[in-house]
Amino acid sequence: MRRHLHLFVTAARFDLVEHARNRLAMVLVALFIPSWISLAHAVIPSTPVPFRLRATGRLLEPAGNQITQITGAINAVTLITGFMMFAVTFNGGRFDRRLAMAGYPRIHLVLAKTTSLTLASAAVAAYATAMIRTAWSPHQPLQLAAALFCGAMTYGALGVIFGSLLRREVEGMFALVMTSLVDVGLQNPLAGGGAGSQVVRFLPTYGTMQAASAAGFTREWLPGDLAVQFLWFAGAAFMGLLAFHRRTKDALTARPSFRLPWLAARRQPAHPARATSTPR
Repeated sequence: MRRHLHLFVTAARFDLVEHARNRLAMVLVALFIPSWISLAHAVIPSTPVPFRLRATGRLLEPAGNQITQITGAINAVTLITGFMMFAVTFNGGRFDRRLAMAGYPRIHLVLAKTTSLTLASAAVAAYATAMIRTAWSPHQPLQLAAALFCGAMTYGALGVIFGSLLRREVEGMFALVMTSLVDVGLQNPLAGGGAGSQVVRFLPTYGTMQAASAAGFTREWLPGDLAVQFLWFAGAAFMGLLAFHRRTKDALTARPSFRLPWLAARRQPAHPARATSTPR
């Protein structure tokens, strides 16, 4: 049990260190989120934007700058978390294969990535919620943070998929940006009638958008939509697990180039073999 805990902690530390070294992601978290939220509040008119919340059927009329802040926060949180997980998966792919070749259990690597994704998503979602509260007070800040957290987890899992399957960084960044733009853009009430279409129910952040909008302008708790978003994360995480398995599968059948100290110690015989031949 202690050995498994040590392996998990070691793999999680590797992932967290890799996140900390991603300076661009740190800059985006520190500057992009507050800048985007502040600009949306200052530039977009406060004219009421009527739209019907599909989760409850209620007609809402929030201020245009406030609903834009929510959609902008969803877009920023999903992009940043997806980028962080894509970078750590893409750049650490060779290292993960070497660990698999050395006998490192892949389950510990997967659990470590899930842990780092959870911590990163929680931090980014809480930060974005705090930035929104500096401009106005959502009715349910906890539900807003939970909705942003679930959306970040979903796109973090998508980042793992893109990082495991795509071969160039520009491909992964383009895939993440276009997915998030189409996903959030079609649900934005300011974009027109797209938010009322049946198609939006099948978008990756549908549950997040519904729960976040309800959190901002109503007192209704929407656990069902958070559950829908969690199902999106579970599906994306399963696909990411398959992609990670495919990426490290060949490494397990290859001849190991090095071994971890604990694995080498286990395979050494208790007593060195004695020479069976005698000198003449």
